[in-house]
Amino acid sequence: MQFLLAFVVAAPLLGAAAALLPPPPGLKGKSPGQAVLRHGVTVTGVILAAAIALALGFDRDTPARFQATTDISWIPALNVRIHLGIDGISLPLLLMTALLFFLCALYSYFKFPDGPSPKAFVALLLVLESGTLATFAVLDLLLFFLAFEMVLIPMYFLIARWGGAQRQAAAWKFILYTLLGSVVMLLGLLLIGLNSGTFDMVALASDNGRGLTHTTQLLAVLAIGLGLAVKTPMWPLHSWLPDAHTAAPTVGSVLLAGVLLKMGTYGFVRILLPVTPDGMATFAPYLGAFAAIGIVYGSLACLSLARKGNKGDLKRLIAYSSVGHMGFVLLGIASMTPTGVNGALFANIAHGLITGLLFFLVGSLKDRYNTADLDTLAGATGAALYGRAPRLGALLAFAAVASLGLPGLAGFWGEMLALFGAFDPAAGLSRPAFLTYMAFGAFGTLLTAAYLLIVVRRVCMGDPKAQPEPTLELADIQRYEFAAWTPLAALTVLAGLWPAVLLGLTDPAVQKLLAGGNA
Repeated sequence: MQFLLAFVVAAPLLGAAAALLPPPPGLKGKSPGQAVLRHGVTVTGVILAAAIALALGFDRDTPARFQATTDISWIPALNVRIHLGIDGISLPLLLMTALLFFLCALYSYFKFPDGPSPKAFVALLLVLESGTLATFAVLDLLLFFLAFEMVLIPMYFLIARWGGAQRQAAAWKFILYTLLGSVVMLLGLLLIGLNSGTFDMVALASDNGRGLTHTTQLLAVLAIGLGLAVKTPMWPLHSWLPDAHTAAPTVGSVLLAGVLLKMGTYGFVRILLPVTPDGMATFAPYLGAFAAIGIVYGSLACLSLARKGNKGDLKRLIAYSSVGHMGFVLLGIASMTPTGVNGALFANIAHGLITGLLFFLVGSLKDRYNTADLDTLAGATGAALYGRAPRLGALLAFAAVASLGLPGLAGFWGEMLALFGAFDPAAGLSRPAFLTYMAFGAFGTLLTAAYLLIVVRRVCMGDPKAQPEPTLELADIQRYEFAAWTPLAALTVLAGLWPAVLLGLTDPAVQKLLAGGNA
């Protein structure tokens, strides 16, 4: 177990280095490019297999205990250690990350985005995987910061070199926003570590803020929370997200929504809730307010983009939908209750699966039509997906109803638990304020259903007044697409029908986390 976790974190870096080397004789296949893409599939597949083995060896009877731990002194002068471990909170995120990277590598093998050599693409993808996996596995504040920052450069180049229109501006906006937030976050992490005498996240969580003054906790929450909020992204720090998603290649959008956004909310749960509980209690009403506004704002933006004649881009619409969905995650965290935090963690996984599938589907539509413009998809195609590519249309409709929170699918449980957490927030928080936030959240679910059903009607059924183009040929789901998308759809159904699979892991860990390591 100890070796497996270290392998999962480190192996992508070794794979990235190997991707830049010439392929061995006999393994080139049809071309060196094909060989390096096959290398990416192999490495991510091995990492996924190791993550599954790690999950199978995980002791489900004690999910609140950190398992597969490694603890080695790294910088003795600062008491910084290479400390790795997983519990019921981090294990689902680790598994989802490994799965999404494997599916993206598999998809890219058959549908490589327009751009430079596959060598750099695969190497950047593997470096990005290492950084995201490390974020969910490290238990030291400075290591967390390094892993958190490690993903910026690979994602910047994936957008800037393999993206679509306006990719340079979108990539610069992405990295500038996140770097500025990270600088402030580093100051907060140093403030905690230097004032408490340790950067160890387990020791800090067990201390539960007793070694930090109230002022120190307030400053730390403000600084760290700002950096995490940019990555989440929380309204009004979200403006980099729609541009980045619109310009990114398909796999870049999948990973950005499915994995990178989770790093911000994970930081709230892993660091701020247990380490600075008094500071979080002070700022929780404001966090809840921003979350509630984000839910409604994201839904209204999507509703505007979905309307006929607004030239809404479908990738941009799904990006704005992420602002609303991550608002539910932040609302659950702001409630500071086991119910709300469990809902936030569940919504994190559900959003990764469902929105990852949506971006795969929209990327496939864009490849077929050479556009993601809603008016074009609904108008020029006449009969649209149900008539031309019924399996593709059916899967898009499934992903849309999953995203709107249909009971029986994964999207339902996280949003419901987050609203329940807001209904009865932690002691000391203003219940009238959180009831207002809950009302905003409930209204947001109605708006979400409205814009997603409009998208399904327009894209899958088409504009009834439009004349079909008889010469337009549209391929239905291909085999490689079926292989890449089926696991996400299956897990969406499984998590929706059997939520105890996730909640059985997260709840004991959340109970212990909120009790300061004493439960």
